[in-house]
Amino acid sequence: MKNFVLVLLLMLSNTILAQNQFETTILNAETREPLYGVSIGIEQLNIGTSTNEEGKATLRNIPDGKHTILISYIGFESLRLQRTFPLSEEQNNQEILMHPSEEQMETIVIESTRSSRTFQDIPTRIEFIAGEELSEKGNMKPGDIRMLLNESTGIQTQQTSATSYNSSIRIQGLDGKYTQLLRDGLPLYSGYSGGLSLMQIAPLDLKQVEVIKGASSTLYGGGAIAGLVNLISKTPEDEPELSFMGNLTSALGFDLSGFYSDKFSNVGTTIFAAYNLGTPYDPANNGFTAIPKFERSTLNPKLFVDINENTSFNVGFNYVSEDRLGGAINYVENERGTGYFERNETERFSTQFLGDHRFSDNTSLHVKNSISLFERQIEIPDYAFTGHQVSSFSEINISTVSEKTEWVFGLNLWTEDFDQVQGDPDQDLSFNDHTLGAFVQNIWDIEPKWTLETGLRGDYQSKYGFYLLPRLSLMYEPSNQLTFRAGGGMGYKTPSIFTEEVERLQFQNVLPIDVDNTKAERSIGFNLDGNYKWSVTNDLNLSTNLLLFYTRINDPLVLNQTTGNFYEFTQPEGYLDSKGIEANMRWSYYDLKLFVGYTLADVKQHYNNDIQQYPLVAQHRLNNVLMYEKHDNFWIGLEGYYYSKQLLTDGTIGEPYWILGVMTEKRLGEQFSVFLNFENILDTRQTRFDSIYTGTLEDPNFRDIYAPVDGFVINGGFKIKL
Repeated sequence: MKNFVLVLLLMLSNTILAQNQFETTILNAETREPLYGVSIGIEQLNIGTSTNEEGKATLRNIPDGKHTILISYIGFESLRLQRTFPLSEEQNNQEILMHPSEEQMETIVIESTRSSRTFQDIPTRIEFIAGEELSEKGNMKPGDIRMLLNESTGIQTQQTSATSYNSSIRIQGLDGKYTQLLRDGLPLYSGYSGGLSLMQIAPLDLKQVEVIKGASSTLYGGGAIAGLVNLISKTPEDEPELSFMGNLTSALGFDLSGFYSDKFSNVGTTIFAAYNLGTPYDPANNGFTAIPKFERSTLNPKLFVDINENTSFNVGFNYVSEDRLGGAINYVENERGTGYFERNETERFSTQFLGDHRFSDNTSLHVKNSISLFERQIEIPDYAFTGHQVSSFSEINISTVSEKTEWVFGLNLWTEDFDQVQGDPDQDLSFNDHTLGAFVQNIWDIEPKWTLETGLRGDYQSKYGFYLLPRLSLMYEPSNQLTFRAGGGMGYKTPSIFTEEVERLQFQNVLPIDVDNTKAERSIGFNLDGNYKWSVTNDLNLSTNLLLFYTRINDPLVLNQTTGNFYEFTQPEGYLDSKGIEANMRWSYYDLKLFVGYTLADVKQHYNNDIQQYPLVAQHRLNNVLMYEKHDNFWIGLEGYYYSKQLLTDGTIGEPYWILGVMTEKRLGEQFSVFLNFENILDTRQTRFDSIYTGTLEDPNFRDIYAPVDGFVINGGFKIKL
């Protein structure tokens, strides 16, 4: 017995002594800074670890013999090292350099800042949706981008028509007129054409979506008080792409879109086309359409030309035609008889030109131009309103990059001409104006952990004069896993008749703005945020972000009803302010991902020594998504969104509600996949716990829409990528 115990102890001691460890320090090859959270492991032995704040790591319990050590980190090229254990002293505790991966970094280069930096290195706080996340959200609403934006923390799409589904974007609780919607940096969806923009943009040809919250005046003008959303289009890649998406819904909707891109030597092209069809749908059986009848066609071809290695340009156009009819469902289905209806007929045509010339490795010239033609007719019983809008945008800028600084200098010109063709001639809303702006922006690496971004814009507006808009952002990065950003700036918004309130009135009985007695709205805003990344274990990772924001708008333009049922814009004494918190957490564990987002938006009106809550703002919002994903094979997600009570414009309080959904996609080979989504499985509808109108089907008085009206809808389809 004693001999057996002795042999057992001897075997155990030999096993322990045979265990080795691998020590190393991982550095960024370009900056020589330590990398935190780098995964280091030996797959065959199922052991692993990660680097600490100093980039150091120790991999233990390695038996004698030859093993392959895998070193991986997001945004960097993975390494596979062959080592035979035990190691000599010279082989152990060495520094290892990791190089940034060009392939991965390409997907996260931000274009809205006109900088060559990736989003991690920019002082301005930027959110983006790209890659698989963009594809997943695009499955839910393949015909437009409402769902894609509404599921982001701090952003809410506000439905402005109970029957026609028209919607606008609200960032941090502020009215949609304070947000700029751009396409490749060009303002194609502004003014009269902005009322239906969210409904007429399909996501299939988008590469990524970039969101900047807060004052973004330096590069894009004073109107971006709440923020901007920049839709970045796909460009031709080395490999040709031909993709199609088809979708059907339980509400009898149909979407079909196709995208093609290719390169031919120094010439490339992209072509996007889509057809969308909606069937009148009334899940509440209240006699009104929750989803209107509509038919829309879209065509967007572009040509890309590389004249030489230093000069290139791309040119294209976008055409959208739509007929949308909502209202009393008996009328909509047959287009005859009695009952309220709302018809929107739109024609949208816009051109885009982007040109670049590189003088040297450090200095480039950029030219942009767009011309947009938009015609829309709104018809309701006994009234019709038609308008033509011609707008243009032109810009020329020079950017230069040195070792520690980046500069952008530019000039741009906006023109807008709106002509009321049909409506009340005594309330002619026609106007034309232009804005000439000059700007300069600088990014300065003060030292390795501190980066400062400053900007200054001067605008001359033809009707309202000159505005000087400074802006500043500061980034402090004490370590690779912790980043702080602080910023602030000023903005302005020239008075405009194109607001959510006017959309709800179909432009009826709205008086023109009295230019001589009205001034531009002025704003100042600040934000502070911190981002922390933590590798709890080798497989469990956490990324958190906390944003504090404040925006104040002086001399806000308010639409009030006068005697005689007319509406006019006035500017009460006081201001409007929005303050709050955005908090985000992303957990990842093997194939599971959990996202939790919370928005606190406290928006108040301080008018004439009276303080009131701003209507149609959910003060508390929760965004929750749990995703199980086998890369390039299968994914399924569960979504849950909570909206707290909202003050309505009639003084009543809307009910809080939850929206739950399930989304899934399965790949069938490398080129084909199918998806199925169950949207709003609780059938949450405003018509279940509140009314959407008073009066009759012939003469309704619509109330605010603050909750879904379409309820539980199933959609599914296919995607082909050749």
